[in-house]
Amino acid sequence: MIKHRLFVQKIYFSFFKGAALLNGAALLVIVYFMVSRGWRAISWEFLTQAPRESMTAGGILPCIIGTVSLCLMTLLTALPIGVASAIYLCEYATQGKRVRLIRLGIHNLAGVPSIVFGLFGLAFFCIVLKMGVSIAAGGLTLGIMTLPVIIGASEEALKSVPNTYREASLAMGATQWQTIRKVVLPAAFPGIITGSILGMSRAAGETAPIMYTGAVFFTPQLPGSVFDEVMALPYHIYVLATAGTNIEATRHLQYGTALVLIALVLGMNLAAIILRAKMRKKLRI
Repeated sequence: MIKHRLFVQKIYFSFFKGAALLNGAALLVIVYFMVSRGWRAISWEFLTQAPRESMTAGGILPCIIGTVSLCLMTLLTALPIGVASAIYLCEYATQGKRVRLIRLGIHNLAGVPSIVFGLFGLAFFCIVLKMGVSIAAGGLTLGIMTLPVIIGASEEALKSVPNTYREASLAMGATQWQTIRKVVLPAAFPGIITGSILGMSRAAGETAPIMYTGAVFFTPQLPGSVFDEVMALPYHIYVLATAGTNIEATRHLQYGTALVLIALVLGMNLAAIILRAKMRKKLRI
């Protein structure tokens, strides 16, 4: 019986290990594919200049600035609302039918196709609120799309804080809000920040929501305010690959832009890992 259980356990562990290796291999293949085809396009000019000659020459600086601007707007929109929602669901709400309905809505929101968020952003932010195609409209749209990720990560981070922390704080005479603000949130902060950055890195690669709300085909001007339109890396790739004046001639630019986008997303994920490690180390001290 024991040998049978060990054999079954070994099979499951082998399956889990194979799944992890498969994911890692897929990432390596994608990165190699992009690097092998896009490294020729990477240069100082490519990273610091605007596109020119119908986007068949020049660089992608407006796209990089636009993508970073949209990500920052997304974070400023989704982080406060997502963390506040998670605090309510974990710390204040009485578990029951209402909370189950709220969580069901959050799960359904996570499953909505990104193109639907784009159409909603176009109808509500661009037309009803008269923001037009802008960083604000695109960031708010991406923020709504990212909310389920941030709420889920924040909830798990809050649940990971031992109840003894809360009990000790309340026993010292602190109110519930003081306990949450000074005890629970600092302990859960590494997980919250990690989930937020991961959600923002996902938003950085979205095309459908911003092609209606925040990104334009071409603009050489850098944004001066949140109500300006911008170029963005994922939409720029789409334009070069499907609607460019000479698609084959810009093939290396397509791969180069995709490589920069992958580097940006991997950089965000790496920053999340490093930040989480440092904050956890600080909490232990």
